[in-house]
Amino acid sequence: MTLPVFLVPALPPGEEFVLDGPEGRHAATVKRLRVGEELVLSDGSGTLVRCAVVAVERDALALKVLDRTVEPEPSPRVVLAQALVKGDRGELAVELATEAGVDGVVPWRAARCVAKWEDGPRGAKALGRWRSTVREAAKQARRSRVPFVDEPVTTAQLSQRVSSSALTLVLHESATDRLSDVDLPESGDVLLVVGPEGGITPDELEALRSSGARIVRLGPTVLRASTAAAVALGALGVLTSRW
Repeated sequence: MTLPVFLVPALPPGEEFVLDGPEGRHAATVKRLRVGEELVLSDGSGTLVRCAVVAVERDALALKVLDRTVEPEPSPRVVLAQALVKGDRGELAVELATEAGVDGVVPWRAARCVAKWEDGPRGAKALGRWRSTVREAAKQARRSRVPFVDEPVTTAQLSQRVSSSALTLVLHESATDRLSDVDLPESGDVLLVVGPEGGITPDELEALRSSGARIVRLGPTVLRASTAAAVALGALGVLTSRW
């Protein structure tokens, strides 16, 4: 059984550390960790610090550092361009993708998106929910690295990202190429593009294709915008290839 992971802004520089704040409260009152049990601290950037509990307070734990490990950066890096999805389905999409091994998320303002992240407080709040969801999903999956969530992009901006990626795969029901036949590059970014509930428009598809994207399909059925990325990541064997 793997040890629970707690995210902290800065890792302990010495051999002792007090885990307090929301994470300390969660460890002490929800996880109910006790003296002698172990946990892992992470800053979300690949470094893991294994610790033993030496004292328990109401909302905090006193820890002793046992060892430190640094996990290498993933290669290739898999980035999801996820079209904005209505309601909590967008959060479900990035949660499942994080648990499936994605390394970053780019929210896409596709033409047929029902959800509209306008500039301002409402858009910032929606982006904050995606970032919080990814953070919690990374903890749940006990990952050493928390995927980034970029600012939302237009189709033109996404096309520029396609041009700079080692490989871009756009999921679309019109494709003849199968995702299972794709070989991943050894390095660089693999950009996986998932459209909105209403689908990717012909103009958007052509813009992405012209920038170098490869149009592929998962299979004979059409998945929801909120689940397609996680299924695609599984089909690509992202987690399997890294372990």
